[in-house]
Amino acid sequence: MDPAALSSQIGSVGSGLAADARSLEDLKRAAREDPRQAAKKVATQFEALYMQMVLKSMREATPRSGLLDSQEQDMYRGMLDQQVAQQIASKGTGLSDVIARQLSRAMPNAASSAAASAVATEARAASGNAPAALADVAAAQAAAKAAAPSRPATSTEVQRDFMRQHQADAVRAQQATGVPARFILGQAALESGWGQREIRGADGAPSYNLFGIKAGPGWQGRTVQVATTEYDGSMPSRTVQSFRAYDSYAAAFQDWAMTIGRNQRYSAAVAAGGAGGFASGMQQAGYSTDPGYADKLARVIRTASSIGGTV
Repeated sequence: MDPAALSSQIGSVGSGLAADARSLEDLKRAAREDPRQAAKKVATQFEALYMQMVLKSMREATPRSGLLDSQEQDMYRGMLDQQVAQQIASKGTGLSDVIARQLSRAMPNAASSAAASAVATEARAASGNAPAALADVAAAQAAAKAAAPSRPATSTEVQRDFMRQHQADAVRAQQATGVPARFILGQAALESGWGQREIRGADGAPSYNLFGIKAGPGWQGRTVQVATTEYDGSMPSRTVQSFRAYDSYAAAFQDWAMTIGRNQRYSAAVAAGGAGGFASGMQQAGYSTDPGYADKLARVIRTASSIGGTV
């Protein structure tokens, strides 16, 4: 075949590979518009690139005379391999079907699809100095991997991480007050939603206030204004309150220990021997206006206690 004709034919077929920038953009667009169809396309691209590497490996294993070898011959041979690989992939060997099924088990939303295409582009850029076939495979693998969203952390994992992070500070607060560390961690977990609903300032800066302690007239430190729910009997209402802000979580635990340990109103809660007694004592002392606070606190403390043996 005439070299120019061969180049034209292979160019039209090879343009379907992700190695072509235009085709890569088409793949990214498909990922945003139809994730399931994009999964099939990614799988087909990977199969084609895999077959191309197989062909390249076979050719490299074939003895060469060296008399008629040239860079031009290697170029056309590589272009022919690309064409053959694409044709094999278009008919299918079964590999793309397996990959597509794996990707389709947990399809991403639009944002995840966009992230998948971005990762694929970054992989192409990062592998710019690698051989072309290896670079293409890296891009296809990155796109396939990113198309499946990362597994979100389970509630137990979030709770365990919270316990690990604040265990040492809770132990120091226990030493200062006599209140078991798991009780202290339980209250911090309840007030902050296991660290997921931490009080933040208007600019988004953390207050490190895990205990929801308000800033009364005697507080001399920083404060943040936050909307919160208060109860008048059983009737809830939204109001803006001033809360204490600290420079660290350690400072928050230290302030909790001083507030609870040195205030006579909390003496019954501090002296209580069990989670229920501590929780009831905190509610009776007016720590929260929520009429269900004691029950909620006792439940969270029991959860913290059950996790405590694994951290």
